[in-house]
Amino acid sequence: MDTTLTDPLVGRLLDGRYRVESRIARGGMASVYLALDVRLDRTVALKVMHRSLAEDPQFVRRFIGEAKSVASLSHPNVVQVFDQGTDGAIVYLSMEYVPGKTLRDVLRDRGPLPAREALELLIPVLAALGAAHQAGMVHRDVKPENVLLADDGRVKVVDFGLARAVEASNQTKTGMMIGTIGYMSPEQVTSGVADARSDVYAAGVMLFELITGRPPYEGETPMSVAYRHVHDSVPAPSSVVAGVPPQVDALVSAATDRDPARRPGDATAMLVAAVEAHRTLPRGHTGQHSVPHAPVAGGPGTPSGPVLPGLSGGGTASTPGTTYATGANTSDMAGHTMIQPKPDLVTASAAQPSRSRRRGRSTWFIVGLALVMVAAIAFTAFWFSRASYTNVPGNLIGQNILAARQQLENAGFQVKIGEARFDEKVGKDRVLEVTPAQGAEVEKGALLTLVASAGPETVPVPNLEKLSEGDAKVKIAEAGLTVGRVSKMASDTIARDLVVRTKPPVGERVRKGATIDLVVSAGLLMPDVSQMTKDQAVQFLQEKGFNVQVDETADSTAPGTVIAQEPAAGAEVTAGAAVRLTVSKGPDTGWHWPWETDDSLAQPDFVNVPDVRLKAVQDGKRELEAAGFKVKLRKLMGGQRIVGENPLGQQPMGSEITLWY
Repeated sequence: MDTTLTDPLVGRLLDGRYRVESRIARGGMASVYLALDVRLDRTVALKVMHRSLAEDPQFVRRFIGEAKSVASLSHPNVVQVFDQGTDGAIVYLSMEYVPGKTLRDVLRDRGPLPAREALELLIPVLAALGAAHQAGMVHRDVKPENVLLADDGRVKVVDFGLARAVEASNQTKTGMMIGTIGYMSPEQVTSGVADARSDVYAAGVMLFELITGRPPYEGETPMSVAYRHVHDSVPAPSSVVAGVPPQVDALVSAATDRDPARRPGDATAMLVAAVEAHRTLPRGHTGQHSVPHAPVAGGPGTPSGPVLPGLSGGGTASTPGTTYATGANTSDMAGHTMIQPKPDLVTASAAQPSRSRRRGRSTWFIVGLALVMVAAIAFTAFWFSRASYTNVPGNLIGQNILAARQQLENAGFQVKIGEARFDEKVGKDRVLEVTPAQGAEVEKGALLTLVASAGPETVPVPNLEKLSEGDAKVKIAEAGLTVGRVSKMASDTIARDLVVRTKPPVGERVRKGATIDLVVSAGLLMPDVSQMTKDQAVQFLQEKGFNVQVDETADSTAPGTVIAQEPAAGAEVTAGAAVRLTVSKGPDTGWHWPWETDDSLAQPDFVNVPDVRLKAVQDGKRELEAAGFKVKLRKLMGGQRIVGENPLGQQPMGSEITLWY
């Protein structure tokens, strides 16, 4: 079905930044969309939470916190989280888009995989989980659907933190079980508790499924599967598929032990064991031919559980590069190491007892002397190694970059200043990052790199003049800014509904994410020129492109004054429109000053009215008031200069002068 017809999000611009192109997946918690980040011009995957989750404030708060933690987890086998946000009731994650298929698709297409190939798919998954575990994060929902295989062969794990956010929200109060039942550890089923070893259990189940083509437990209901996780042990893959090597059986058995304390301590520990198991497989070995079955755990001559190379019980694994004892050691088929004494050291002491005793005393002296020398050398090496190391100071973040550099150089370090980065919290020219990190143990005189904050990122306000309101909003989003208030004004130069100007103005640098107000043209409106003198009104309208016609009529208004206009003031007009002005030519019987007909009125003093046209509005107003006139201001086009003044010439002191601007 075409999602563009059924999904209201398709085609929408989310948060002014993400243009949703299509829906590519839908799950129990969220839908995933293909989207274009118009700000950075890149394709992303948008995971949009279902409304039932987005309406839970506790989930949203926890989800935002988990998203921040996942965004800080930088690992090549983890799907990168770029951004998190909300748009009204929509809660979303912006993530790296990985074109390809899921591990579930691979199982569905190919069925069971050879042991070597299964391990090669599992190892990068364990590397991703190991990085998360070392950062204090637990996935909680490891399964083939959450493992992506990119078209270029990369393996990526997705959905870190989502299950935890749901687990902490009100959604769990309805009885929702967090995780996928086929991969849940016994402790998750019984108590809801999950830690790194729960992820290890799920990885072991996933390895079983990769090799056998099916999960270890299948039942008619989820509860029957959960029951088997709690009460049964995951069978060896070789019991389903003949020829699976014993070291792979041992790896699955250790990872899926019902007791968390007997599993590898975290995914890194399991990773080391998986790499060792892969190393011991013969090249070209598919794991699908017949081999003898491994000894049954708990049987005669075997321990109660499997022991993997470099790994024991619930401990953490040796780090890669650990040297294992070889030579006289041999291994049984379960991977158990047996130390054999060298034959030439087993001698009969009864043959020559006296000589043996003499040799014994001499031997013990040599051994004792050797031990003292070894201890002295070890202590000396330890002392000098400690003396050549120191710790990176712990008070650098937030310091002035130059002061921090001086402090480190005074302490004997070499210092390199890296390229500054924008940051919303750390002030400009202050230390944002130190490499190696504060408190790390380094050699004395080591090279440290300081990265300064460039302060909050700023961007110039883009030129939006004469763009439509919609196009202007898109361009504002592309610049990393936010649309603010939209207002309208009359314009005789810019067509209706196009942008006239912005606030702040074009080119001004503002903080990324700042609000930009738009002023949009309301079209050309007929200006109000009533009460202006005929000459001023005609000149003004002709400069604006109007075709002016003048009619004169007798009126009590002073001669030469505009008393009417057509179209009326405020009417929407087009440039070049015809305008008819009606101008007073004075009364038919003659016009007189009031004192000329009323002897009780004293003739006032006449003074010249200052001509303040083309001056700034406030300057002209002050000049007229200083000359003894009252001033009335009338807005004509909203400029800052006076374009009309009436009356002019000589007027009685105290008269009202009208100014148009």
